[in-house]
Amino acid sequence: MLLTVNAKKIISQLLSSAGITVNGNSPWDIQVHNDHFYTQALAAGSLGLGESYMGNWWDCQRLDEFFSRVLRSELDKKARRSLAVKGEVLLSRLFNPQSPSKAYRNGAAHYDLGNDLFQGMLDKRMVYTCAFWGNAHTLDEAQEQKLDLTCRKLKLQPGMHVLDIGCGWGSFAKFAAERYQVKVTGITISKEQAELAMQLCKGLPVNIQLMDYRALTGRYDAISSLGMFEHVGLKNYDIYMQTVHNCLSDDGLFLLHTIGSNTSTDYIDPWINKYIFPHSLLPSIRQIGKAIEGLFVMEHWENFSVDYDKTLTAWFENFSANWNKLKARYDDTFYRMWKYYLLSCAGSFRARKNQLWQLVLSKKGIEGGYRFA
Repeated sequence: MLLTVNAKKIISQLLSSAGITVNGNSPWDIQVHNDHFYTQALAAGSLGLGESYMGNWWDCQRLDEFFSRVLRSELDKKARRSLAVKGEVLLSRLFNPQSPSKAYRNGAAHYDLGNDLFQGMLDKRMVYTCAFWGNAHTLDEAQEQKLDLTCRKLKLQPGMHVLDIGCGWGSFAKFAAERYQVKVTGITISKEQAELAMQLCKGLPVNIQLMDYRALTGRYDAISSLGMFEHVGLKNYDIYMQTVHNCLSDDGLFLLHTIGSNTSTDYIDPWINKYIFPHSLLPSIRQIGKAIEGLFVMEHWENFSVDYDKTLTAWFENFSANWNKLKARYDDTFYRMWKYYLLSCAGSFRARKNQLWQLVLSKKGIEGGYRFA
């Protein structure tokens, strides 16, 4: 009992410093249903916070704003990591959790959950990366803006052969083939993605392959990688960049679209690692810079992190609106897990804890400088 009382006092004080009141009346305040929440959150940090939410020990009307306030106040730095989390970090440093033998298993854990889930959540093209909103009013419009901007940044011309590393359900490949008359080879390590991508791209000059990037060969006029680099892992950044360099024509462009971290680290949030993206990692500017040094010239770097907040919110709205169609396959705990994932990430981008970068790289530098219309 004394432990619970002390934990409650500590957690309440921490949250209060972020403007959050336990059982308060503001939308970002949390409502605690089970006092075990306090000891769980204190002992296991973000893992305990997420698991106790999944267990219905607490609720919050605006999870996104709760996390935005928590992260802006840097409560994550004040919370102590559990021994289990420290053990996970140690293992990631000793071994390569994104090795070829493990990559397919890591991918399947998320991307093979079921195409129905992602069809109910994403836009009509099934783009599972940040949309660029600009003047867009809908998610469909915002994703098309992003795809078109990506094609323009790569300076695609009819007849070019483009490689898409981490092609998902073929959204970029299909768009580029239709709008820019290019040939596209797309690779993914998700069986579910590959099968549906083949169907969606049927009749177009698009070749979808179930393949790890380390098995790539051949030369391409341009290379894109949208939302895949987060799964590469620190130990593999060098081989990833070397593979892209080997596959890119001397005068070609490589566009890297990735979530990024403000700090260099070798571990991911433990709750995200356990329940959403196993063995993923958000790269920092320094880590990316080290990996491209000696291989590429950085032509252009742009940040779209604010757009990801809006994108994740739109995904949750779609997911929630379609839940009645999905709940026959996914239980209530999954609903809470998925809600927590989407809205906690939205809050993280809102707090500017995470970034969304698009980089354009060349092998030798564009003569006269890089511009795109």
